[in-house]
Amino acid sequence: MSLEKLIHNCKKQDIKAQEQLYRLYANKLFSVCLKYSNSYQQAEDNLQDGFIIIFNKIKQYQDKGSFEGWMKRVMINNTLQKYRKQTVFEIVNEEHLKEPEVEIDDELVSVDYLLKIIQELPDRYRQVFNFYALDGYSHKEIAEMMQISVGTSKSNLARARIILKEKIEASQVMPVAQSY
Repeated sequence: MSLEKLIHNCKKQDIKAQEQLYRLYANKLFSVCLKYSNSYQQAEDNLQDGFIIIFNKIKQYQDKGSFEGWMKRVMINNTLQKYRKQTVFEIVNEEHLKEPEVEIDDELVSVDYLLKIIQELPDRYRQVFNFYALDGYSHKEIAEMMQISVGTSKSNLARARIILKEKIEASQVMPVAQSY
């Protein structure tokens, strides 16, 4: 079945079409949820809740732009909305920090390790880092989505980069073997 037909059937609340759409996009959208969630379990919950929202609001999709992009935006907004309800954002000094230079030895630092340390960042830093570095949003867009100032977005990104740099550097320090 074509994507257009699948969307059309989902707009009619066809359960089989909804199941097929879920199977088609669940893995891609789960990775989006995982980037913006605190844990694997929370990402699973956000995926399920996001699909409920998608199925309830699919009639709002007007066949303009990427359908996958529309669903991704729904997932991100759902995750951020939950985060806003759960967390009181801390006040962050909006000083402009110099962005650190990070040199990575590809042979010593794996992609899995990078994803792990990104997931370990404090919530706000992780979200800003993901939006900016991985998804290509501008600081202005991030500020609007997260309801923070542009300066706070820049500051959070700089702090995330510093934390990541420190963790990468610490992982690359090889213990020196002692000789007797």
